[in-house]
Amino acid sequence: MNSNPQPTDVSSFTKKDIRVVMMSCIVGTTVEWYDFFLYGMAAGLVFNKLYFPSDDPLIGTILAFASFAVGFVARPVGGLVFGHIGDRVGRKKTLVTTMMIMGIATFLIGVIPTHAMIGFAAPLLLVICRIAQGVAVGGEWGGAVLMAVEYASKGKRGLYGSFPQIGLAVGLVLGTGVFAFLGGVMSDASFLSWGWRVAFMFSAVLVGVGLFIRLKVMETPAFAKLEKAEARAVIPAVELAKDRQSRRNIILGMGARWAEGVAFNLWAVFIITYAATSLDVSQGTILTAVMVGAIIMVGVIPLMGRLSDHFDRRRMYALGVVALGILTYPTLLLIGTGNPLLIFISIGIVLGVVYPVVYAPEASLFAELFPTWTRYSGISVVYQISGIVASGMTPLILSYLLREGDGHIGSIVAYVLAVTVISGVSALLIRRTDMFTEDTEDDKHRERSHKAPVGP
Repeated sequence: MNSNPQPTDVSSFTKKDIRVVMMSCIVGTTVEWYDFFLYGMAAGLVFNKLYFPSDDPLIGTILAFASFAVGFVARPVGGLVFGHIGDRVGRKKTLVTTMMIMGIATFLIGVIPTHAMIGFAAPLLLVICRIAQGVAVGGEWGGAVLMAVEYASKGKRGLYGSFPQIGLAVGLVLGTGVFAFLGGVMSDASFLSWGWRVAFMFSAVLVGVGLFIRLKVMETPAFAKLEKAEARAVIPAVELAKDRQSRRNIILGMGARWAEGVAFNLWAVFIITYAATSLDVSQGTILTAVMVGAIIMVGVIPLMGRLSDHFDRRRMYALGVVALGILTYPTLLLIGTGNPLLIFISIGIVLGVVYPVVYAPEASLFAELFPTWTRYSGISVVYQISGIVASGMTPLILSYLLREGDGHIGSIVAYVLAVTVISGVSALLIRRTDMFTEDTEDDKHRERSHKAPVGP
C-alpha cells in the first residue's frame, strides 16, 4: 500500500489492503474508546472519592460525572477542528494525531496526585486531561468512520461502516475487563490507592500498537480523488452552514443520535454506579455483566451493519431506538432484583443485542448525509454536538433524576421514553439521499468552478 500516486478507485486495492484498513479502524477506535470509557467507570468508582470528596457520596458522584460530561463538551471542538483538518489535509494524518493526543492524556490521568495530596489542583488537572480526551475523540470517530466507509463499495457501506463501531465494544470490554481484573486481584484499599492507575497507564501500550497499524494505511480513495481534483472545501463548516440540505441533515442527525447516546451511557456507564451504590450489587458482578454485553456486541455489530445494507437504514435505526426505549423499564427491574444471572441476561440483551441495531448502521447512515468535501466536518458535528446532551450529560441527568425520585426509576424511564420519541421521529424524517452517488458529478463541477487553495 505504499505505491505512488495514491489510487482514487476502491477497486485498485487488494483484499489484503482493505483488511489492513478495517483493522486500523477497529484498533484505532478501540484505543480511543478504551481511554474514554475508563474515565466514565473511574468517575463513579474512584474519582468521586479521590478527586471530588464530599460528605454526601451522591454529591461526590454527581461532581465526578460532571467532569465526565466535560469531555463531551470538548468533543464538538475536536470535531470542528479535526473535521476541518480532515476535510482539508486528509483522513489519515488527522487520525494519527487524535490517537496520540488521547494516549498522552489518558496516561497523564494515571499519574495525577489526589485531592488529599495537592488539593484543588488535582480535580483541575483531571478536568484538563478530560478535555484533551474529548477533543481527541471528537476528531477520531468521524475520521475512523470515513476511513472505513470511503473504502467500501455502495453495497457494503453498512458492513464496512460497522467495523470502526466494533472499537466501541472492544474498548468497553478492555476497560471493564481491566477494572474488574484489578479490582478482583487486589484489596479495595489497594485498588483505590494505586491499582486503578495501572488501567490508565496501560493506554500507552495500546496507542503504540494502534499507531503501528494506522501508519500503514493510505488515504481514502474518495479524499484522494477530491485532492486530485483540487475540489476541497476552503472552510468546510461554512459550506455546511450555507447548504440547506446539510443544515437539515445535521438537525435530524442530532435528533436521531440522542437515543443512541442515552442508551449506551445508561447501560454501560450509569448502570455500573447505580447497581454498585444503590442496589448493593457487587462491583465485580456489574462490571462483568457490562463486559459480557460488550463481548456479545462485538459479534452482533457487523451482523447488523450488513443487514443495514439490505434494509432501509433509517427504519432499521428507528426500530432499534423504539426497542431500546421499550426495554428500559423491564431491564431496570431485572437488574434491581440483584440476581447475578438476571443481571447478566438483561444487560446482555439490551446492550449486546438490541443496542447494535442502532449503533451498527449509524456510521454509514450519517456518512451518507454529506458530500466528500464536507463529510468529515458534517458527521463530526452531528455526532459530537449531539453527544453533549445525548452522552455526556446522561449519567449526570440520570443521577439527578434518581436523587429527586428518592431512588425510584420512574423518572429515568420517562426521560428515556421521551428521548425515544424524538430520536425515532428524527430518524424517519431523514431523507433517503446518498451523497456518495453525487460525488462524481459534483467533483467535476467543483474542479471547474471552485479551486481550493492548498493547505489546511
